[in-house]
Amino acid sequence: MSAMRTRESKHEKGSLWIFGYGSLVWKPGFRFKKSKVGYIKGYKRRFWHGDDFHRGDKEKPGRVVTLVADHEACTWGVAYEVSESQIEETLQYLNIREVVFGGYHTEMVEFISKEDNQDTLLALVYIATSDNPIYLGPASDKEIAAQISICSGNTGHNAEYLQRLVEFMRLYCPDVEDEHLFSIEAAVINIFRECGRQTL
Repeated sequence: MSAMRTRESKHEKGSLWIFGYGSLVWKPGFRFKKSKVGYIKGYKRRFWHGDDFHRGDKEKPGRVVTLVADHEACTWGVAYEVSESQIEETLQYLNIREVVFGGYHTEMVEFISKEDNQDTLLALVYIATSDNPIYLGPASDKEIAAQISICSGNTGHNAEYLQRLVEFMRLYCPDVEDEHLFSIEAAVINIFRECGRQTL
C-alpha cells in the first residue's frame, strides 16, 4: 500500500481496533485502552438506515447512519483499541447493540489517524446494507429531516442522535465539511423553528 505503514487490527498482544462513525463516537458503551479520531476511505456516511428500536419504533422508524461505498469519499469517526481480555465481552455487547437491534454486519477497514495520516491500522466496522429489512435507502435531506424530527425510540429522540453526531464533527473535525450531515441538521432546525422549537 504505497509508503503507508499498515498494522493488523489485532496487535500489541492481540488488541482489537473498532471504528465508530455514528453513535459509537459519543457513546461506545465498552471499555477501551485508547481512542483515535480519524477517517476511513472509500465510504460515505448516510442517514439511509432505519432504526425501530434505539431512535424509532415499528410504526415510525428513525433514521440513523450507515456507510455507502464511494471510492472518492471518506468518513470521519473514532477508532477504539480494545485489549485482548475485553474483546469477547465487547463483541458480545456490540452484537446485541449493532447486529440484533441495529441490523448491521461487520467488515474490516483501514483507519487513518488524524494525528498521523501516514499510519494506518485495520479496524472492525459495523455497516448496514440494502438487503437489511429495516434499511430505508436514499431520500432528500428534507425528507430525512422530516422523519428525524418526529421519531423517538428506547435510547431517545432521533434528533438527539443527529445533534450529537454534528457536535462531534464540529468539535473534533472542524475543518471537515460533511454536506449530507449539516444539510440535514439545517433542515431539522427549520422544522423545529416552524413548530416553535428553537433548537434540536
